[in-house]
Amino acid sequence: MAVFGYARVSTREQNTARQIDALTAHGIGMDAIFTDRISGKDFNRPAWHELMATLREGDVLVVASLDRLGRYYAELLETWRHLTKHCKVTIEVLDMPLLCTSCKRSLTQTLIADIVLELLSYVAETEREAIRRRQREGIAAAKLRGVRFGAPRKPVSRDFAGVGRLWATGRISQRYAAKRLKVSRTTFMRWCMDSGIVKTHEM
Repeated sequence: MAVFGYARVSTREQNTARQIDALTAHGIGMDAIFTDRISGKDFNRPAWHELMATLREGDVLVVASLDRLGRYYAELLETWRHLTKHCKVTIEVLDMPLLCTSCKRSLTQTLIADIVLELLSYVAETEREAIRRRQREGIAAAKLRGVRFGAPRKPVSRDFAGVGRLWATGRISQRYAAKRLKVSRTTFMRWCMDSGIVKTHEM
């Protein structure tokens, strides 16, 4: 039997130190801790795949909290059941000892643990969806106030008017026009639309 730890944060800017401290305090060596810096939206994660290839029947997988495994209700439950029922791996959640699958429990305790797992998984996904909804609402409200998102627009080149007329009359291609102005074709066409320049002749 081997004991492994798994830690995850959603972005490279976040720190796994707190989770790793909790795992090492539980007696897990650093060489047995797998770490991902990636969203918990699914299980397509490099370190997770490496961990899955390492785990064997009877091994123990330890996480600091349930949401470090994942955030989506259905996939989290499917993975949990695959590990515990099919792979025969024990899972321990440090901040939720009730979910420890190695503990000897009565039928009632097992039922309660299963209900808690489903409830926590559902709450984690619902919370994520609520955050995303608030973000969408905030962006929509900001746009109504005239706030622009994304990279600032490139200022129109002083040479655009002449190049734009050449393109509009079919004397140069869109690709050449953009290259001459040292911008992308998308930027060139946006300048044309903003300036009311339309193509009058085909090359």
